[in-house]
Amino acid sequence: MAKTITFAILHMTVAFSVAYLLSGNLLVGGAIALVEPAINTVVYFFHEKVWEQIRQQRADGPPGGLLPA
Repeated sequence: MAKTITFAILHMTVAFSVAYLLSGNLLVGGAIALVEPAINTVVYFFHEKVWEQIRQQRADGPPGGLLPA
């Protein structure tokens, strides 16, 4: 859990720093530092779902038990 928390802090720090350097605005930097990781978390959830389907399809093999030529 400590690794997850430290990575979240690092991620938010990088997001804030980049947004602040590009915008010159502390409020924009802070907003992006909070919103961007939240959106990434949702995207990551769906990304994992897609890859789980791909893994399952590979484990099931080709349809009808046919092997590729």
